[in-house]
Amino acid sequence: MTPQPQITMDSVVVGPSARMRAVFEFLRVIGSSDSTVLVTGESGTGKEVMASLIHQNSRRRHQPLVAVSCALFSETLIESELFGHERGAFTGAITDWPGRFELAQGGTIFLDDIDDVPLAMQVKLLRVLQNRTIERLGGTRTVPIDVRVVAGSKRDLKQLVAEGRFREDLYYRLNVLPIALPPLRERPEDVPVLMPHFLERYFRRRNENVPAISDAVKQAFMRYAWPGNVRELESACERIAQTCSCGTVRVGCLSASVLFRAGEQTADAASPVLPASSAAPISLDDRLREVEVNLISWALKASGGNKSRAAELLKIKRSTLGDRINRCGLKAASDKARLQLVTG
Repeated sequence: MTPQPQITMDSVVVGPSARMRAVFEFLRVIGSSDSTVLVTGESGTGKEVMASLIHQNSRRRHQPLVAVSCALFSETLIESELFGHERGAFTGAITDWPGRFELAQGGTIFLDDIDDVPLAMQVKLLRVLQNRTIERLGGTRTVPIDVRVVAGSKRDLKQLVAEGRFREDLYYRLNVLPIALPPLRERPEDVPVLMPHFLERYFRRRNENVPAISDAVKQAFMRYAWPGNVRELESACERIAQTCSCGTVRVGCLSASVLFRAGEQTADAASPVLPASSAAPISLDDRLREVEVNLISWALKASGGNKSRAAELLKIKRSTLGDRINRCGLKAASDKARLQLVTG
């Protein structure tokens, strides 16, 4: 099994939003508990991080944490993955194989995407939670298990129960200690805290300091709906760290989705990112200038300050590049790049 990263309460960045601070207070309260936890939230809200925190702050922290996405396996394979199988249980089963529950013995198992478990398998999971024993596929021996169960769901299980797609008895077995993770669009006050945190992480990996961040970039991050939640925000910060080539993070460093969809309301009209009436005006000229500055800075850096080569990279005339450098106030940056090339 791949070792799980060690995550503690102090190592996770928490923004000022009251909802996330309430979640972390609840985690501290249940730290000594062994009861089953149900973590619900949209994709990218951090359900696996929560499972790691629950495990690392429990008495089981020195035992395994085994995470498994139930959505990855077909109906015929999920039983073998969770409970294991005996030799000869099916074609290709050439040896005994322990399942994820056995591998988590003494520790914690995180059943992510529990909402994707087929109904037939839900019956067997219910029996495991009730009896605390498993039977390997193709076997008859009962194996006692001492495992804390944390389940993750991207959908409302209570709604799935009402639709007949999830067993009610299993739902109540799982929903002992519920944790609901809010989507990022419902806690925009956390974005200004998370953004510099992730930028620092990825610039540090490149052995670079985080450059200044333009106000336009900060505004775009605040206006964007983040349908992929914290995971998408982290990816956007990684992209910036890999592509930013000048001394300031400008809008040209942003992906088109973040840049041009910033300020749009979410599909759910009841929970917009920011109401259109409260959104600050955006200067198109300023944004276009930032894109121009970012691209010229990249070309000058890539060419070592050689304007002829930089003009070729940008597919414009050298005289045009000179005019735009002066207009954007980049002459000093150009001279610095050339000096570094000569003295380097």
